[in-house]
Amino acid sequence: LPKELLKASELALNVNGQLQELESRGTGAIGMLAWRLLLRTPEFPEGRSLVLIANDVTHQAGSFGVAEDHFFKKATEYARQRGLPRVYIACNSGARVGLVEEIMPKLRVHWNDAADPSKGFQYLYLTEADYKSLPSGAVIGKLVPGVGYALDAVVGQGLSSIQGGIGVENLQGSGSIAGETSRAYQDIFTLSYVTGRSVGIGAYLNRLGQRVIQSVDGPLVLTGYGALNKLLGKSVYFSQDQLGGPQIMVPNGITHQLVQNDQEGAEAILKWLSFVPRDTWSLPQSISSTDPLDRSVEFRPTKQPYDPRHMLAGTTTGNGKWLSGFFDRGSFVEYMAGWGRSVVVGRARLGGIPMGVIAVETRNVERRIPADPGNPESREIVEPQAGQVWFPDSAYKTATAIRDFNVGENLPLMIFANWRGFSGGTRDMYGEVLKFGAQIVDALVDYKQPVFIYIPPEGELRGGSWVVVDPAINPDVMEMYADQDSRGGILEPAGVVEVKFRAAQHRELMHRLDEQLQQLDEQMKTSPSEEVQQEIQAREEMLQPLYTQVACEFADLHDRAGRMKAVGAIKESLEWHSSREFFYWRLRRSLLEKGLIRDLRAADSAMNQPVAMATVQAWLKEDAGGSCSDRRAVELLQAMSAKEKVRSVHAKAVKRQFHEVCDELVRSGQLGSLGRCFFRCLVPNRADCAVPPLREETPAPRVTPAPLPGLLGKVQVEKKPA
Repeated sequence: LPKELLKASELALNVNGQLQELESRGTGAIGMLAWRLLLRTPEFPEGRSLVLIANDVTHQAGSFGVAEDHFFKKATEYARQRGLPRVYIACNSGARVGLVEEIMPKLRVHWNDAADPSKGFQYLYLTEADYKSLPSGAVIGKLVPGVGYALDAVVGQGLSSIQGGIGVENLQGSGSIAGETSRAYQDIFTLSYVTGRSVGIGAYLNRLGQRVIQSVDGPLVLTGYGALNKLLGKSVYFSQDQLGGPQIMVPNGITHQLVQNDQEGAEAILKWLSFVPRDTWSLPQSISSTDPLDRSVEFRPTKQPYDPRHMLAGTTTGNGKWLSGFFDRGSFVEYMAGWGRSVVVGRARLGGIPMGVIAVETRNVERRIPADPGNPESREIVEPQAGQVWFPDSAYKTATAIRDFNVGENLPLMIFANWRGFSGGTRDMYGEVLKFGAQIVDALVDYKQPVFIYIPPEGELRGGSWVVVDPAINPDVMEMYADQDSRGGILEPAGVVEVKFRAAQHRELMHRLDEQLQQLDEQMKTSPSEEVQQEIQAREEMLQPLYTQVACEFADLHDRAGRMKAVGAIKESLEWHSSREFFYWRLRRSLLEKGLIRDLRAADSAMNQPVAMATVQAWLKEDAGGSCSDRRAVELLQAMSAKEKVRSVHAKAVKRQFHEVCDELVRSGQLGSLGRCFFRCLVPNRADCAVPPLREETPAPRVTPAPLPGLLGKVQVEKKPA
């Protein structure tokens, strides 16, 4: 165990306005603090850095003034420039509000009737002596002879009470840090812990950083309940929790995780960071797993509704027996559990490798919308939601989780796809289910790490729910698999039978297969009668339920994994008990190949993704002597002299670029025959540095034999006719 688990250096602005690290403590004179922390954790025993920003609630209630906004922005920029995780500890009272205190003792009122103030006043003013005693620009007013200066605006310029901001200048600063926080979410890992009340811009900063851990004592509000009561003209709200407490922020998806106190909050931050890479350019850190890679997945999904968390994390049966789940034991952490409850999202480890995970709730759940105390007519609304269906909130939750996994966390993603479709009723269409479903596609299009979609045992993926997770959305990173006992199709068998295997086709099948009906048909041919016709009709009615089952079974045969693979809709059909080991090696291979592809494309900027992938696969095939398993590919990729191969690709790319420059200089008339000869002598053998053909690229210029072979080269670019 390291002797020093935590090292903190306070960040402070120097005379040049830049942040610098200080060993001293408590040097700040404003209501905002920041540190660069070095944490030694099981994932990073040598240490990892992060930037911690916090409100100082002891300084003007933690409000945001100009200085606090500037410092917050600088600290966030510091984290972004270094690609470091940024954690914000929120406890504040929003943008700072104030008045110019020096003017209050000098303020005068010009009444309509000095003897009767109830008649109102015309304006506020300062005497000429008081006006002239103030610094220039402190107020804006016009001279009223015999009275003084009627005030048009109070500015406070040059007065000490406006230091740090008292009004719109603070709102300007709030806009600045709002924009910076939004950019930070796109660039680095951002996480907020709401330890106490967070108001206005303080609440927005948490949301703009997206990932939020909330303490039960830390409401997120835009306006205090007292101000709302004044607006309504009556006492309606009695606490901030009614506006932004956990009972509001957990079900609406703002809060990802709820904790009871700061001890739990610190533990939650560290747990979340365990899934996060060292910096924005790295992959999450793998650790050794004590859970065997090759063990079976013992908990098996059933056709009956079940808790999907048992599939992911395992469970203990009623008699005390442990049934293992898909991921490493004890590694699964659920987030956003109270929102969009028909979908389960979280983070876990597979063989020690961090992953994002999305699964489907198969049981029926309820969505509750609380009554608003401000509206006496409102009532609590309880909306039932069926399992295996995407609703507006769960579709939005899915898209949000995918974005969070991808941006700043760089997590590979595992989707256990078991959806029958989207809820398309009037209420949910009005609730924008179509928009949120489209956002799932948008999030997957931008995904950078491997994505595995797996239809689990007894699961099904149909219609629009298949469309929004199909690998064709982002084929460079997405792959789809199906369990041997899963189903996939447009409609469920009963729906297909209703439109494609109708009553007439049922009767035709009955008469072709049922011997009794065949005999009755013969009787109708030889001696037709009403009695025989009635017997036929009675027999058909008796067989109808059975042949409906036959038709559904026939339709079901079209939805099985065998057909999915045969038509190329999935990559492979799998067995559930061995799926853990399969995906571990598939993930390891994908990550290694992705790293090599990234290096190849950096070495040769003209190489696109398909060409780089084909190059890697050719190297693997050459080393393996043919195709190989994922496990064998991992062994070969780890043993491969990748650096030398990448250097060779880079050298060829440089040569090609050298010749391209030469050709361009010749075409532009800036390089004569002697210069071209010099170029060819420096870099001969142009053929061996040609880039592999790229898809949808403009063909290279045609060439013809040069009139002067030898040192001047064997080819020259054909000139266009005048």
